[in-house]
Amino acid sequence: MKLDLNIDPQALGKVAVLMGGSSAEREVSLTMSGPGVLAALRQEGVDAHAFDPAERSLQELKTEGFARCFIALHGRGGEDGTVQGALECLGIPYTGSGVMASSIAMDKITTKRVWLSDQLPTPRWVSLRSDALTRERVITVPDELGLPVFVKPPHEGSSIGASKVTGYSQMQAAVELAARHDREVLCEEFIEGEELTCPVLGEGDAAFALPVVRIRAPEGDYDYQNKYFTDVVKYDCPSGLDPALEQEVQALVLRAYRLLGCRGWGRADLMLRKRDNKPFLLEMNTSPGMTSHSLVPISAAAAGISYSKLCLWLLSQARLDRTA
Repeated sequence: MKLDLNIDPQALGKVAVLMGGSSAEREVSLTMSGPGVLAALRQEGVDAHAFDPAERSLQELKTEGFARCFIALHGRGGEDGTVQGALECLGIPYTGSGVMASSIAMDKITTKRVWLSDQLPTPRWVSLRSDALTRERVITVPDELGLPVFVKPPHEGSSIGASKVTGYSQMQAAVELAARHDREVLCEEFIEGEELTCPVLGEGDAAFALPVVRIRAPEGDYDYQNKYFTDVVKYDCPSGLDPALEQEVQALVLRAYRLLGCRGWGRADLMLRKRDNKPFLLEMNTSPGMTSHSLVPISAAAAGISYSKLCLWLLSQARLDRTA
């Protein structure tokens, strides 16, 4: 499916690119995603301005006459429905998913429960309260899920606070690390295979999946450092998957996206199990990264959509929940 890129940038009005914020992913948003989006919109002729909600009151968006917002924030406070709710109150349309879908997708445990309600495949998991992390309880997790186990905070992104545990002796430290970032800890079954990601654009029946990206990280170490600050990770797009398998992954991602009620854009991360090529959903990102290393621009480029045109189209789709 092709995007309608016949967009008048002047008709979009004065635009705030929200970047920075106060989450653990502030640096990536403020120095990479936000400036990239801002430059792209200006290149397309949009009257775009940087706006950091950590340093300015959102009320200034109203008093300064901003007509819409491009949300280039990541993590809590920007991707979890918080800023979306504030913009709803201000009556300023914004890019991406609405309040509820943003809130659900930010919580990996709730997301899993929603997906499982429709029998979508996701790795088995155990959740632990951060105030009840006794050694007696923690040490039983590998017995339930097997080894290795992934341990992570369910409300963070970019692999922050995440660890791969290969032995019982590593469990307590991994759980304590995740608990520094969250009130819950998510322990997830390890799926041996390849990591994939697949972006989606649009809403409802009109939503469509972009090409799948295959991620090849050194020794499978796709951590915060390798995601943003090195060139050691390789991204294959086209993915090289069998066409039927690629279509299966895209169809699964579309179901996952629609089930959460996402709109505008999003990106699902998956594991493709080595022994039988079965895809498993890990999470849905409702404000994906837009850096030079980011996956949505890589996939969009493979579909013939430039970075700047992608940003312009996403901005043109900005709206409010109440005008749905």
